[in-house]
Amino acid sequence: MLRLFVIIFFIGLIWSGIYPKDQFTWIMEVFPAIIGFGILAATYKRFRFTDLVYTFILVHCWILFIGGHYTYAEMPLFNWIRDTFGQARNNYDKVGHFFQGFVPALIARELLVRLEVVRGRGWLAVIVVSLCATISVFYEFLEWGVAVGTGEAADAFLGTQGYVWDTQSDMLYATIGATVAVLFMSKFHDKAIKKLAERNNIKQ
Repeated sequence: MLRLFVIIFFIGLIWSGIYPKDQFTWIMEVFPAIIGFGILAATYKRFRFTDLVYTFILVHCWILFIGGHYTYAEMPLFNWIRDTFGQARNNYDKVGHFFQGFVPALIARELLVRLEVVRGRGWLAVIVVSLCATISVFYEFLEWGVAVGTGEAADAFLGTQGYVWDTQSDMLYATIGATVAVLFMSKFHDKAIKKLAERNNIKQ
């Protein structure tokens, strides 16, 4: 399974880097996926996540690859959705920000549960959503810093498309993504954690 994940990751990375619409945007969008891959590879033997979490991390990486290849404002499918349903903008970036909350929520939840940092399930949910909202805030700080430092070169990376509340809505979508993960994935996640623990015990 792990080898398949790695192969699919690099297929997406290579595809996204073939004649991307904007080279600077491509670098900025795929950079988090590359860093994440490096961290997961380096820590794999010490802390292996469940296949459920790895699967959603891979999905998130592909969302970044697609956004990097086309830019978030020009993703073809969402251009069609915009034109067909009379939307004011290409909303593919909102999918990205939803997963920016959804996937980190599963990662944070697994770390907190397996390392026994938090025991109360009510507090676990609050802490996970709060962590993800904070991550989203810092990402917006990063975008702000890149925009200030590079000027017009960051326009495609920001992807505001003239929407004055883009930053606030990005953080909202990330918070919604984290909340959805906690509310609807916790049962499946707990089963995956239990399955991984049983498998590790058998190996030992």
